[in-house]
Amino acid sequence: MANSFSGADMSLRTDKAVQRGPALQFTVDDQLVDAFSGESVAAALFAVGRRELRQSPRDSAPRGMFCMMGSCQECLVWVGQRQVPACQVPVAAGLAVQTLSFRRQHLD
Repeated sequence: MANSFSGADMSLRTDKAVQRGPALQFTVDDQLVDAFSGESVAAALFAVGRRELRQSPRDSAPRGMFCMMGSCQECLVWVGQRQVPACQVPVAAGLAVQTLSFRRQHLD
């Protein structure tokens, strides 16, 4: 069966048949991200095309969302003074999130 989606036309957001919370914005690495209330930080980032959240400490391979339930720790980010899985943090207007590499660059 042929896929009728082209890469440029395909959206990861479902606009119909899904009732979304209100639209909002939060920041990741000082950049605004559009999201909907009720989404996790990881889901919102995945929907806007952001896949890499950190790098492997062993070989610097890109790491991002994997299990989406907080077990794997692949999507670790900083929220305030806590390092947490992005899939376990609900988005909120004005929420400030930093990736591990961004925070490391700005603290050194």
